Amino acid sequence: MKAFLPALGVAALAATSVAAQDISQPPSYGSITLNSGFLPDPHSVQLRAGGSVPVNVTGNGACRGNIASAPDFNVYYSAGSFDLFISAMSQSDTTLVVNDARGNWYCDDDGGEGALNPGIQIERPASGLYNVWVGTYSTSGGTPPATLFVSELGFGPRPNTNGG
Repeated sequence: MKAFLPALGVAALAATSVAAQDISQPPSYGSITLNSGFLPDPHSVQLRAGGSVPVNVTGNGACRGNIASAPDFNVYYSAGSFDLFISAMSQSDTTLVVNDARGNWYCDDDGGEGALNPGIQIERPASGLYNVWVGTYSTSGGTPPATLFVSELGFGPRPNTNGG
């Protein structure tokens, strides 16, 4: 299952606002610059998922969970001919929120590798800054450990070399 928003959905999302997510704050777990064809692929980051801010995108029920106000991680990406895959894995039910280089918002709950892991595939990504939040579906689990993956090959730690 692809976990990306179709072009029409992305256009609708671009006109909406995301409450409480602040892209101007420094990321809690750092940032990286990746050029198309980067190695190793995937790039992984250990972090703690969730936060005290409920995700809320006006007019879009696809964004769920709880995140921190500041991005968890920033990716400065120089695009090539590959799609960009952003996913997370945890023992807890996690979610993803991504603000892409064009200012579009993407969200996912269970579209990644495994039953409760999120994944977002961005087709024809633009070069620029990608702000990433890894959230939790429920506040009852606290802020569990999670791994964020950024890839051009697919979701998770061993992406599909056929492109997803």
